[in-house]
Amino acid sequence: MSLVRRTPELLAPALLILGTALLGLEVSSYLQIYFLDTLVKVAIVVALYLFVGNSGVVSFGHISFVALGVWTAGVLTVPEDQKRAIMPGLAHFLVTTSVGNVPSLALAAAVGGVAALVVGLPLMRLSGLAAGIATFAVLEITNNLLTYDQSIGPGLNAFSSVPQTTGFRQVTIGVLICVMVAYAYQRTRFGRMLRATREDRAAAAAAGISTYRQRLLAFTLSGALAGFAGGLYVHLQPLQAGGLYLDLTFITLAMLVVGGAGSLLGAVVGALAVNGIYSFFSAATNGVDVLGWHLKVHVGTAEIVLGMLMTVVLILRPGGLTGGRELSLPRRRRAVADLEKARAPT
Repeated sequence: MSLVRRTPELLAPALLILGTALLGLEVSSYLQIYFLDTLVKVAIVVALYLFVGNSGVVSFGHISFVALGVWTAGVLTVPEDQKRAIMPGLAHFLVTTSVGNVPSLALAAAVGGVAALVVGLPLMRLSGLAAGIATFAVLEITNNLLTYDQSIGPGLNAFSSVPQTTGFRQVTIGVLICVMVAYAYQRTRFGRMLRATREDRAAAAAAGISTYRQRLLAFTLSGALAGFAGGLYVHLQPLQAGGLYLDLTFITLAMLVVGGAGSLLGAVVGALAVNGIYSFFSAATNGVDVLGWHLKVHVGTAEIVLGMLMTVVLILRPGGLTGGRELSLPRRRRAVADLEKARAPT
C-alpha cells in the first residue's frame, strides 16, 4: 500500500513535464523556444533540488556545473573545421576530438559529476553561511576560467556552431531522466540519511550517519545532473559564459524556493511557474496575442512582475507553492482501518 500511495510523488512531476511539452507542440514556432527553455530550466532546478532540498544547504555554485556541461557538450560537438576557425586558441586534443549528440550529454554529466566531487571533498565539511560563500567562490572561479581561457573554449564568444538537437523529444526525455534520478535518490537510504542530517544533525550523528559523506554523495550526483542539463541547454541555443553566471544562479534558486525547496514536486512546479511567467512577459515585449487581445509591454516588465510575484508567494506561503511536500494519496483514517479489522473473519 505504501508504494501505491507514493506513486503520485513521481507521477505528478512527470505529468506536469509531459503536459508542458505537449502544450509547447501546439503553440507557434516563435513561442516554442520559450517552452523548450522552460523545460531545460526544470532539469537545472531538479539538479539543484537533489542537493539543496535534501541537505538544507544552499548552494550558489551549481550553475558552475551547468556551465561545465555546456562547455563539454559544446566543444566536443562543434565540427573540427569550425573549431579551427572560431576557436583558434583551443587546445589541440579538443580541436581533433568530436563526438555525437548523445555521447556529448553523457560526457557533460560525467564532467559535472567529477567537478562536483573534486570541489565537494573540501567544501562539504562546511555548513551554513560558510558553505554558501564557498560554493559562490566555485561559481566565480569557473566563470572566469571559461570566459578568459581560450585554450578550453570560445572565451567571450558564444557556442554558435553547436548542433541544435534539443527539441521537444530530447528535452522531455532528458528532464524525465533527471526527475527519475532525483526521485530514486530520495527514496534510497542515502536520501533518507541526508534528510535526517538536515532535520537534526546531532541526532543523525548519534545514529552513526556521516553528514560529510552523505552531502558529498548528493553533491556529486547533483553536479552530474547539472552537467547533463547544461548539455541539453547548449544544444538548444547559443550560449556564452556570461549567461551562465549570476542571473541564472539566482533565478534557479528563486524557482526552487517559490515552488517549495523541500520536495521534488516543488522544484518542478517552481521552475514551470516562474520561468513560464518570465518567458510570457519576455515574449510580450515584442507583442503576443492572448484570447483575442494583443498584449505588448515595456522592456523590463518581466523582471518587475516576477519580483512582485515571488514576494507575494513567499509572504503568503513561506514553504513555497507546494509547501515543500510531495503529492501522495491520503492515508486511510485509523477508525476506518480499525472497523475493517473488526469486521474481518477470525
